Amino acid sequence: MPKLVIVGAGSATFTGRLLGDLTTFPELGGSNVVLHDIDEGRLATATALGHRIIESAGFRTRITATTDRARALEGADHVIILVQVGGAAAMETDLSIPARYGLDQTIGDSYGIGGIMRGLRTIPVLLDVVADAAEFADAPTILNFANPMAANCWAMNDFAPLPIVGLCHSVPYTANYLARDLGIGRRELEYVVAGINHLAFFLELRHNGADLRPRLEALYRDGLSPAKNKVRYELLARIGYFVTESSEHFAEYNPWFLKKGRPDLISRFNIPVNDMLRRQELRVAEWRATEELLVSAERVQVSRSEEFALPIIASMVTDQVRHVYANVRNEGAILNLPRDCIVEVPCSVDAAGVHPAPVGCLPPVLQGMMEPHITVQRLLVEAAVTGRRQSVYEAAMLDPHTAAVLDLDQIWELVDLLLDAHRAVLPMLA
Repeated sequence: MPKLVIVGAGSATFTGRLLGDLTTFPELGGSNVVLHDIDEGRLATATALGHRIIESAGFRTRITATTDRARALEGADHVIILVQVGGAAAMETDLSIPARYGLDQTIGDSYGIGGIMRGLRTIPVLLDVVADAAEFADAPTILNFANPMAANCWAMNDFAPLPIVGLCHSVPYTANYLARDLGIGRRELEYVVAGINHLAFFLELRHNGADLRPRLEALYRDGLSPAKNKVRYELLARIGYFVTESSEHFAEYNPWFLKKGRPDLISRFNIPVNDMLRRQELRVAEWRATEELLVSAERVQVSRSEEFALPIIASMVTDQVRHVYANVRNEGAILNLPRDCIVEVPCSVDAAGVHPAPVGCLPPVLQGMMEPHITVQRLLVEAAVTGRRQSVYEAAMLDPHTAAVLDLDQIWELVDLLLDAHRAVLPMLA
């Protein structure tokens, strides 16, 4: 049975979800699970939760925990990465300093100036993790959940001699939302999605062979689409394609919705500015609820989530073919995006690993929407790996949202302020 290592396991919500998924795969019974985190307190809580989940399900597996990363990775077959470098304080900084300049964000973890800063903090840590994995394990599969997904996976693919796969639940989550909006069973939807992480689009969306996009457009036109999804439905009405990432995320990825001095747009499209702060409060509440659960005798009810990590591992162990969406090196899967960038495409999985399916060319409007972000990712990886400060300025200058709000002097000044605020975790760029 495989050895599965979760790095950053102090994220109890994700760790609990993944261990719950593990218990739904009988073929993985007897697996060896190792939890690793640098925070002893959070690791202890996550470990206790893991034991409760396993015991509640009556599942046979061994869970151990360690703060020693090399020891955790020794002999690993699969490594799941959940790290968040800098924590909530760093993310609050990524939102608050740009806000002084009128540069509003909602989440700030993937694209935009917040995504750039998070990538600068995260990429060096991920490269250390995969270097240890290459040294202490025999070619493990790396399954990354850490954002900014595309930039992180790009860096690891460039500098790690290991199979790197990025995983995000935005495709199945969005499919669930669309099925609910349309009153159709989730399993009845037929779709093809492709693009880059958080900017992938439903190229096809059908039910019994019929195109569903006109029905979605009619929902929006008639005022029947969900209030929290106005940004995505507006884009659908404009270009005919539905994006996989949430409206609050997508609003900060482009120059159209978060305009300085335009509160009317925020109101019209129901955009939750600084929503990451609310999410952090929810995570604190979830953590407290977890701690309360652990002092009770209550059993934990588990069901399989929409995450792809455990289905991938099960397919690699048993050679049962499954189909997932994953973030992988392009290498021609999408013909009109750079071959070395990271794309999110349909994939099949078997004992040999994860295999991207060819998608062909994206419509020009989608290609044009993605290419600026791919350039920013390229510059971000360069900055994080080399410490070249100029690349950070250039990445910020080319980010669509930042460039739409700030002039060049403001962008450079903002970058300097953020790099100074994060100097403790960015010594190469201080």
